[in-house]
Amino acid sequence: MKRMLYLVTVPLSARSFLRGQLAHFRAAGWELHLAAAPEPAADLEEVARQEGVTAHQLPMQREIAPLHDAAALLRTWWLMRRLRPQIVNAGTPKAGLLGSVAAALAGVPVRVYTLHGLRLETTRGLKRRILQLTERVACACAHRVVCVSPSLRERAVALGVVPAAKAVVLGHGTCNGLEAQRFAPEATDITQTAALRTRLNLPEGTPVIGFVGRFVRDKGIVELLDAFGRIYARKPEVRLLLLGDHEPGDPLPLEARRTLEQHPGIVRAGFVPDTAPYYPLMHLLAFPTHREGFGTVALEAAAAGLAVVTTNATGARDAVVDGVTGLRVPVGDAHRLEVALLELLEQPQRARALGAAGRERVLRDFRPQQAWEQLGALYASLLTERHRAHGDRLKRALDVVASALGLLLLAPLMVGVALLVRLQMGSPVIFRQVRPGLHGRPFAMYKFRTMRDATDPQGRPLPDSERLTSLGRFLRATSLDELPELFNVLRGEMSLVGPRPLLMEYLELYTPEQARRHEVRPGITGWAQVNGRNALSWEEKFALDVWYVDHHNFWLDLKILWLTVIKVFRREGISAAGDATMPRFTGSSSRNGT
Repeated sequence: MKRMLYLVTVPLSARSFLRGQLAHFRAAGWELHLAAAPEPAADLEEVARQEGVTAHQLPMQREIAPLHDAAALLRTWWLMRRLRPQIVNAGTPKAGLLGSVAAALAGVPVRVYTLHGLRLETTRGLKRRILQLTERVACACAHRVVCVSPSLRERAVALGVVPAAKAVVLGHGTCNGLEAQRFAPEATDITQTAALRTRLNLPEGTPVIGFVGRFVRDKGIVELLDAFGRIYARKPEVRLLLLGDHEPGDPLPLEARRTLEQHPGIVRAGFVPDTAPYYPLMHLLAFPTHREGFGTVALEAAAAGLAVVTTNATGARDAVVDGVTGLRVPVGDAHRLEVALLELLEQPQRARALGAAGRERVLRDFRPQQAWEQLGALYASLLTERHRAHGDRLKRALDVVASALGLLLLAPLMVGVALLVRLQMGSPVIFRQVRPGLHGRPFAMYKFRTMRDATDPQGRPLPDSERLTSLGRFLRATSLDELPELFNVLRGEMSLVGPRPLLMEYLELYTPEQARRHEVRPGITGWAQVNGRNALSWEEKFALDVWYVDHHNFWLDLKILWLTVIKVFRREGISAAGDATMPRFTGSSSRNGT
């Protein structure tokens, strides 16, 4: 049974980031497991029940606690050793670190770290260095790092947290898309909205600025309170509706706390597990964050048809298109925030237009099914990549053992061939030429010499047919000229089996598809050599080379080696019709436009 394990620090993150995703992969045939901190345990069990997955409690805390974290790491490693999942996806800071390290220690085949944001962006000193180190460790232990927004990927790479080649973004961003229908204006329950208005004392027609999030500095709540204080002084009918609560580990300044508790224009709804019913109460959303992974709250508001005022912070700028779906202001600028909020309060028609454009963008670019399909494709490619990596290790082991034994056992034969070449053609005995290897990197390839150094009066080499000696023809027919390439195989520049290394000058003539032949090491023999060799056209040979790149495995290599022995004895495909070897490659007809 295919088994996948997701890890998040707290159950609320699973509800926010994995809604529907776990059930999607379970329906695709995976056995799904979810691990998180046990507080509150009821929330973890509820998410597991809704998604149809198995829940596991792990003793994780959001804040740094070395002894507690060490115990949690051990428990996480033991869980993975017991479950033996093919894929682990760890997200949110603490679960991302512990999950990625434990997965690496447990030898999980595919390890994905979902980067939801960088806490280090808004920290300083020792804490910043510690957070940067932990992120680097988590990313180093993962095979891929899914950054939930393009700007987050850019920032993570710039800070040296993750190599660019390892960091990816799914579509336009987010890790799960957004269920836009949950927030659609037409889905509003009028009775529920009326009840909320009554409970919160927000009569119909009251201009309401909304805020959704934790009451911490990083969410920009201090600037919002400052801006709202001045807005209220000019427009006392305006209300600020706050959905969220204080963070025990990150308290606000005393003055901000007093404002929250005492300001007559502020309405606190507290923490709510489902924000959808509250958006119909708002006229616009204030989202003055200092850092985000991706501004999911801004997408929720947009799906509800609301304009959003946010900042240019990492993650936030991906959620709002400035002047199209909302307005963006500099991070920490309370005055600019005030101006933007007032602008939309005083221009309700423009606010509605921005909200409508935002909803259209959510429906177009952030469907959950899109995110799940892209994530599924990533999982599939990583599984193939890891399977291929295992096969490549086996292939390399075969190369080393076979080339070493071959050089040892064939040494007398190679000495004899070298003497014959020396007697008939003189020095040098070995033909050395730079050829393109893996990923096109040049290397010096060795063969026994088969041609004379004959030139025309202008000093240009004569055609192959005139330079090829009788001994050379025999060596090529029996493939004995290839024996020195065993040294290239032993050194890791070539493999026993792979596309033949051609000339460096051919690299710029390949089509993009033909160039894929360099995704594996070149070989002494290959799929094209046992399916026609030089009797094939260049296009046919390259097509066979690319087929091998996509399908190579240990057993196919053994088959090719066996067929090579048969072809050598039959002496098939030694040369193209009318040529001593092959005509020169001048580019494919598709590349030349003919």
